[in-house]
Amino acid sequence: MDKYTGKRLDARYEIQELIGVGGMAYVYKAYDIIDDRTVAIKILKEEFLGNQDFQRRFKNESKAIAMLDHPNIVKVYSVSFGDRMQYIVMEYIDGITLKEYMDRQQEVSWKEAIHFVSQILKALHHAHENGIIHRDIKPQNIMLLQDGTIKVTDFGIARFSDSETRTMTDKAIGSVHYIAPEQARGDLTDGKTDVYSVGVMLYEMITGQLPFEADNAVSVAIMQLQTEPKPPREINPAIPVGLEEITLKAMQKDPQKRYQSAREMLIDLEAFRRDPSIQFHYGRGTTVEEPTRVVDTTGAMPMGGAVIQEVDNTASVPPQQTASSARSQTQPVSEVQRYGDNYAYDAYDGEEMEGSPAKKKKTGVIVGVSVAAAAVAAIIGVVLLFVFGVFGGNSGSDEIDLPNFVGQKLSDVQNQQKNSDYKDLKLKVEYTEDSDQEEGIIVKQNPDGKIKVKKNAEVLLTVSSGKTMIDIPDVKNYKQSDAVTTLERAGFATKIEEQESETVEKGNVIKTDPAAGQKAPKDSTITVYVSSGKKKEPVPSVVGESLESAKSKLQSAGFTIGDISYDNSDSITEGNVISTDPAGGSQAEKGSAVNLVVSEGKAIESVGVEVYLPSGVSGAMNLEAYLNGGLYTTQSVKSSQGVFALELEGQGKQQLKIYLDGQPYADYTINFDNGTVTQTGSYQYTPSGGDDEPTNNGGSGGDYHGYIDPSVNSGDYGNITN
Repeated sequence: MDKYTGKRLDARYEIQELIGVGGMAYVYKAYDIIDDRTVAIKILKEEFLGNQDFQRRFKNESKAIAMLDHPNIVKVYSVSFGDRMQYIVMEYIDGITLKEYMDRQQEVSWKEAIHFVSQILKALHHAHENGIIHRDIKPQNIMLLQDGTIKVTDFGIARFSDSETRTMTDKAIGSVHYIAPEQARGDLTDGKTDVYSVGVMLYEMITGQLPFEADNAVSVAIMQLQTEPKPPREINPAIPVGLEEITLKAMQKDPQKRYQSAREMLIDLEAFRRDPSIQFHYGRGTTVEEPTRVVDTTGAMPMGGAVIQEVDNTASVPPQQTASSARSQTQPVSEVQRYGDNYAYDAYDGEEMEGSPAKKKKTGVIVGVSVAAAAVAAIIGVVLLFVFGVFGGNSGSDEIDLPNFVGQKLSDVQNQQKNSDYKDLKLKVEYTEDSDQEEGIIVKQNPDGKIKVKKNAEVLLTVSSGKTMIDIPDVKNYKQSDAVTTLERAGFATKIEEQESETVEKGNVIKTDPAAGQKAPKDSTITVYVSSGKKKEPVPSVVGESLESAKSKLQSAGFTIGDISYDNSDSITEGNVISTDPAGGSQAEKGSAVNLVVSEGKAIESVGVEVYLPSGVSGAMNLEAYLNGGLYTTQSVKSSQGVFALELEGQGKQQLKIYLDGQPYADYTINFDNGTVTQTGSYQYTPSGGDDEPTNNGGSGGDYHGYIDPSVNSGDYGNITN
């Protein structure tokens, strides 16, 4: 067992188990006894505590991180900066890392990928707006909940160690596959650094492999700096073109050619989600902040290059004018709106978005000789299209209007082809299971319909093969985590619902919906009902009641009696109940045990009393002390001792009487509650047992015999006459 498990931290956090170890910290599952919740506590390793600069930065950034409040960011509840320990108390996440999920799946569907990445980008957008750059975005730092929610963790930790942000060591091996080139060089980092890491994760999810692999961290870092990634569609041709463009743009090595913010990447992902056939035509060198430009075909083209004109994106640009449209023809850049959901964007109000291409300074650009040939080819193509399109040419006999086949049955399209205007088209067919359409329905075509194409053009039709139906495994009585793993391996998604059960152990599966043994479509969601335990009932409140009465009331309510312990109490009468566990009024399983703590009354206190012995008495005397009428002690004392010290234990107020050789000698009132001693009576001692009348009955008379301490204020002894 490690040094923290089983300990209580700051009298509040009961550390239960070690759940993770990182390069800089240990992470524990703990119980917060004040807020009654499970938390995660990250405790920094001791070797980092001696660095004053590290401590300063940890304090500043931990406070900043604690200010982040977003549904896709793990909450930070509190931080502590002690000399011997520094820790962060965070939200406890009952899930797995995105890395674990990716390892299980091998390859994540692109729909899942954009679902995950969109949530990560929303979290980063919130963090960047608050001045926090993550710098260590990787699947190991992303938590995935059972309902598909993403939680980003470890904000700001990567920046704490200068040595590991500027030097590639073995410790970097877990992160180097995801770091941006500027981070590998040790340059300054900003929000675009996180965007690059998100691009790498998206690449890994849709292709099933990392863009750069090598034997050591340094080699991978060099590849990040120098090597272009293989286009995702070369690995998996089923990846849509638009998603490949988004991925490669996020992974541009030059930060200025990347998405300039998490928000910009979110906008493209949302456009792609609405229309998976969209193409952005970014290319490898397109910079996001450059305004859309068109080739000037009306003027003379100078030697060695083509003149590029500025186009104001605040106006709608006809698609046929653009050399490289920033969006699809159905959604030009100027019409991309901000969304009113939890992207934190306002509804589009006619003003340009901050950072949008139209809001950038518009400047003309001269394209160099290196792209002149491409520009000339583009111009020739436009001119030829213009000549043969506008002035007629002989296009009428070579082109047809391409129908829109999407939504039709493939068999109907094929049967009608021989007697249709599109009889010469070369129809290619591919099948996909990733569709909500029934078998045989055309779900996509390339090129899109309602445009002119050559009569013998090739058209790719993507046809639904129908959803694959697979058997639902029987996971009854499995632990929740085992059941989820089994169902996911079988090809299903899962949703967890809790339900009370008198027969199934808490945390185990009661049933699934649809039930085990039935068939369901692949990738469909199976609802897993997990036992929350037996039916819960409120625990009766029995505080202040006698033990027997408390037992009777608890048993009548359906609970059993657990451990009975005893403790002192200043307010609860001896024999009555101080507290119960679970507490009265809380919910507990019927039939479960309730522990009780019973009062032993007030705590026994100790008070010291000094009895001054008579002087000049020869021989030994027998001293007897009676407390509230009971003999407390008997001792043999001598006059030469001067003082006899007596230590008493008791509760409340009690009377003490001292006798010497059977003669009353002194009376005291002892207050054990406040520790005071008051002498209320004194008597003359004679060796022969003579006069024993009290000398301090409140009146005059009596002699001082030396057995009252003259140094003590007479008020402490009552009405004493000397």
